[in-house]
Amino acid sequence: MTESVRRMRWSVENRLEFIEFRLYWDGWMNRSHIVDQFGVSVPQASADLARYQELAPDNLEYDPKAKRFRATERFVPRLLKPNAERYLAQLKAVADDVIAPLDTWIGDFPEAGVTPVPARRVDPILLQKFLTAIRGQRSISIQYQSMNDSRPEPMWREITPHAFGSDGLRWHIRAYCHLESKFKDFIISRCLQVGNMGPARIEANKDSGWFTYFNVVLIPNPKLAPAQQRTIELDFGMTEGKTEIRVRQALLYYLDKRLRLDVAEKQDRPKETPIVVANRKDYDKALKTIIY
Repeated sequence: MTESVRRMRWSVENRLEFIEFRLYWDGWMNRSHIVDQFGVSVPQASADLARYQELAPDNLEYDPKAKRFRATERFVPRLLKPNAERYLAQLKAVADDVIAPLDTWIGDFPEAGVTPVPARRVDPILLQKFLTAIRGQRSISIQYQSMNDSRPEPMWREITPHAFGSDGLRWHIRAYCHLESKFKDFIISRCLQVGNMGPARIEANKDSGWFTYFNVVLIPNPKLAPAQQRTIELDFGMTEGKTEIRVRQALLYYLDKRLRLDVAEKQDRPKETPIVVANRKDYDKALKTIIY
């Protein structure tokens, strides 16, 4: 199969998946949606709809009054596995003005509000330099503003970055610090300048905290009423009253703070900490091994 044929086949499949996406999430669509999204002709859009109807005849029907195709009550996805997290992630990205509505497949946008969070500055030039260093397995000099009391002023240091990490609110670069001789996290927005690159002088696989995983076992807060605990089990998709989260050991501290697991057992209001750690002894031991 030639590359051009592969691209053409993928393009057709992509448009058919788009049709199913719109029918499933919006409940309707018409030819103009395909034309606007993919820049194809109206005849091509008609052909795509006809092809989808052949593939899944029970999934759509034409409403001559509204002049649109509607999803039927017998609709069953044939090409896509509906993903609620992906849909909501796109909805959030649009609400946050991170991406434009046309950059998603959502057509009929529901009203959505997002709790505003102060944005952390990430310089695209600086980010590009980090990407270059990681891909080239190089070290790079950075001027970094630490929150360490012993280093109140910005200072230059050499790091060897190998990965990016996020706690859900901010991005950091995971790197070996040649000043402190250890792997640690550097918040990207606190990197003020970047300098020259050099040899790595250390391999990324030496970062045991990054490449070691820990399974956090979460259960409903036992201080909650039995009915409330059952709701938490459903809320977090628990099986047999628990769920496990596999997390890099280097990111365990951020999970601890984000889910407020560090205060769950001390909190007088269990509804504010609905989940607690079941394997607490091993969890605390893993937390103590992390270097920051």
